[in-house]
Amino acid sequence: MSRNRSGRPQVSVVVPLFNEAGTIDELHRRLTSVLFLIGLESEVIYVDDGSSDGTGEALAVLAARYSHVRVIPLAKNYGQTAALAAGFDAAAGDVVVAMDGDLQHAPEEIPKLLAKLDEGYDIVSGWREQRVDNLWTRRLPSRIANWLMAKLSGVSLHDFGTTFKAYRAPVIKRIRLYGDLHRFIPALASWAGARIAEVPIANIPRPQNQSHYGLSRTWRVAADLITVRFLLRYVTRPLHFFGPIGFTSVAAGVLGGGWVLLTKIVTGAPVFLAHGPLLLLSAVLVQTGVVLVGLGLLAELLTRIYMDGRHRRIYTVAPAESRLQKQWSGPRPVPVPARSGVLQ
Repeated sequence: MSRNRSGRPQVSVVVPLFNEAGTIDELHRRLTSVLFLIGLESEVIYVDDGSSDGTGEALAVLAARYSHVRVIPLAKNYGQTAALAAGFDAAAGDVVVAMDGDLQHAPEEIPKLLAKLDEGYDIVSGWREQRVDNLWTRRLPSRIANWLMAKLSGVSLHDFGTTFKAYRAPVIKRIRLYGDLHRFIPALASWAGARIAEVPIANIPRPQNQSHYGLSRTWRVAADLITVRFLLRYVTRPLHFFGPIGFTSVAAGVLGGGWVLLTKIVTGAPVFLAHGPLLLLSAVLVQTGVVLVGLGLLAELLTRIYMDGRHRRIYTVAPAESRLQKQWSGPRPVPVPARSGVLQ
């Protein structure tokens, strides 16, 4: 796991960790073996996301012992998205592989991701084709969420939720992560024209038999899904989102008010006594429509300021075909260690 002549590794493996002291030794042993067999210059970046169980101390020992290991200790528990962002920012490799540190992702499947990436893709995502999680609390909600994500984002992936992905460095470093948007990286990258593929991976039960996530995150995922949908379709043209709603509201208000006025002229009926609620609703609709259109115009101005201030363009030029620098004729098959109750 030496470095190339430019001093940079070819592959960076980013592993966010939170209270995973019990799995670090086995994870690092297996990860180091796989990277050695692959034969590419590599580095391993462990991000300690504010652990309190001795994870930081164990990582410090690894960093002192191995030159290819880097440790990023975060000041507190910021969450998986922030931990991944810290690792991506620090990664120096041409390719960045992200994976969980609880051994639910087998390091032995990294060659599979790299081989697919070497076919010309920018992102390769793992697909837990055979889930071993609980049907009602994990598998069913995950299947519904993945279907919604695929439909709303336009990216045909079966498994958005897994962290186990390989990225070309220029692609992942262009994406700014916040909130819980790490699971939407393929969708965000697709906006810039990234080529995305997926490969089946094993879904291994967590050795500690516990997850840091539960059914309670469903609402956060739904909120993030709305955010991503808006970013993908309207981030450079927000008035196209607010405008139709605002104009429809104004039109409905004008029609309602016009009908009340026409009734007054034709029948002479007292407006407030006969049609007070409709008149009030019409006024509210007109005001709401005006506010929405104004909000859209304000968003347009902010978008222009953001794009011009950062010198960002609304397009991405397709790069020339690039391949992994390799002194290696292809990924060698690396066996996944068997665990009780799990098929190879």
